[in-house]
Amino acid sequence: MEWFEAVILGLLQGLTEFLPVSSSGHLEIGKVLLGVETTDDLMFTTMVHAATVLSTIVVFRKQIFGLLKGFFKFSYNDETDYLFKIAVSIIPVMIVGLFFKDHVEALFGSIKVVGYALLLTSALLFFSDLASKPGKDVRKPESEARNGISYWQAFVVGLAQALAVVPGLSRSGTTISTGLICGVRRDVMAQFSFLMVLVPILGESFLELVGGEFASSSVGALPLLLGFVSAFVSGLFACKVMIALVKKAKLSWFAIYCLVAAAAIFIFA
Repeated sequence: MEWFEAVILGLLQGLTEFLPVSSSGHLEIGKVLLGVETTDDLMFTTMVHAATVLSTIVVFRKQIFGLLKGFFKFSYNDETDYLFKIAVSIIPVMIVGLFFKDHVEALFGSIKVVGYALLLTSALLFFSDLASKPGKDVRKPESEARNGISYWQAFVVGLAQALAVVPGLSRSGTTISTGLICGVRRDVMAQFSFLMVLVPILGESFLELVGGEFASSSVGALPLLLGFVSAFVSGLFACKVMIALVKKAKLSWFAIYCLVAAAAIFIFA
């Protein structure tokens, strides 16, 4: 992988990680267009995902600090409740990572898998707009669960995140859409969706670090570094944009984009 290819793919990852169009799917599309062969080496993908997680931490640093501060009061308060629900949401993806990692990795490198997954992403985004009209959350506060999301909703959203390991199935699009369909408010779901991914991706990056995957990667240190930096910078921008879009805009516009992207894959692949 050349350094400029790493920069392009990093930018692509950062811009599409938070938009509901599948960053992993666009990375696969980008690799095909650039002629980059990294099918058997997912280190670059892991690095750019870690970069976008870091950008999430920067954007939500005040909320994260508040959650940790409340948690270490060692009482069941709003912050503890929120963190416990995040813990529940990551159970499904942890099971997938522990027992089905090889099966998931086998899906990468297949552009047709990306096409079918983009079709599913499109359908989810479309139905979520039907379930929750943008800017018109009218649910009564007293009818809501604590922190705006219940344990069963957190678990169902976690199931959606586990399915979104398939390239082309947008993680943010799948989790946000699932939450909206389950009745979670848009503003609540936007933050929860971005915070729930922190532990799984940071955990995966740590395991690959201690397991020596960085040293054995076929991608050079410079492309990895440049890809990380470009994904981080573009991720900062995209995260803030997506938060605003989830609260006010129609996700069906992204559904149309995913549909067009999937059609292009089937026509030209």
